[in-house]
Amino acid sequence: MHDQPNNPLHGITLKMMLERLIETIGWEQMAREVNVNCFKNEPSLTSSLKFLRKVDWARARVEELYLRVTQPHEW
Repeated sequence: MHDQPNNPLHGITLKMMLERLIETIGWEQMAREVNVNCFKNEPSLTSSLKFLRKVDWARARVEELYLRVTQPHEW
């Protein structure tokens, strides 16, 4: 694997992202931020992973949300 010092998502799996988002903001807020059924209707980690691995635009939105939630704000 190549070093990616400028990639803040390097080494972070989709599962890790979802677990952190669930813990930090919860399913309800995630559904408001990324409007997908797997976050709104009977959400589960398994169904969300399955969906996000197939749908690139939704995964990109989750990655953006993860960065907003976990990265320190630069004012």
